[in-house]
Amino acid sequence: MKIAFLGLGIMGRPMALNLLKGGHDVTVWARRAESMLPLQEAGADTATSPAEAVRGAELVISMVADAPDVLDVLRQAAPGASAGLVAVDMSTIAPAAARNIHDELAALGIDFMDAPVSGGEVGAIAGTLSIMAGGSEAAFARAQPAFECMGKNIVHVGGSGAGQVTKAANQIVTGMGVLAVAEAFAFAAKNGVDRSKVREALLGGFAYSKILENHGQRMLDRNFKPGFKSWMHEKDLNIVMQTAHELGLCLPGSAATAQMFNAMVGSGLGEEDSIAVLKLLERLSGQA
Repeated sequence: MKIAFLGLGIMGRPMALNLLKGGHDVTVWARRAESMLPLQEAGADTATSPAEAVRGAELVISMVADAPDVLDVLRQAAPGASAGLVAVDMSTIAPAAARNIHDELAALGIDFMDAPVSGGEVGAIAGTLSIMAGGSEAAFARAQPAFECMGKNIVHVGGSGAGQVTKAANQIVTGMGVLAVAEAFAFAAKNGVDRSKVREALLGGFAYSKILENHGQRMLDRNFKPGFKSWMHEKDLNIVMQTAHELGLCLPGSAATAQMFNAMVGSGLGEEDSIAVLKLLERLSGQA
């Protein structure tokens, strides 16, 4: 397929590279021209604007920071759209925002799908992302060959906004999971017990999780290099809480976790990986 890819950050760059490896004809655009150089060297065409990037494309994929950015780049892209263009946003935004963008683009003859991802930078590089898609069956069918280059667990969840609802649920589970592992480690250390041995024991029981296995090891290694920055998890949990307020839904665990990530950003840890919540707990309990 001829694909336009808009946004080349930590996640977007390897995702676009995997589309190239899958044999697709990819044109990329990013606000910073230097971000396009690795893709250009790998064989992608580059564009000076979103409209130029989508000219002649069958599919346009956006991977940017938040809903205003998604709306901005897709509005810029729309004048270059060919008939039948499918737009897929793989960013994480509010479900209501995804539905509003769907309606605006539908009026322009563009079929929009929200398809956020989970798996972090590691999954983006490996092409093993979990992709949660919301939109029409026709849009999903058009996008599926591209999805298969970027992910392994690909689920068409439902209509417009369903992908973002699923991603919000994912962020509840992962946010609370990271905080739970960090609290367990802080508890073990305060009691004078070797965290690595605690992790080893917990991996063999019902406490096992991918977060304990992967992120737990990174906590032990003090590897806080961002694969998923704390400010991004704060943003995502704010989406959860905003949506919960709109629905009158009680989510006490999510609320407490959102406050912890808010405190991380406020204490200067926003650019570090979300697992650096361990550092915040250590500060609060006199372990650092």
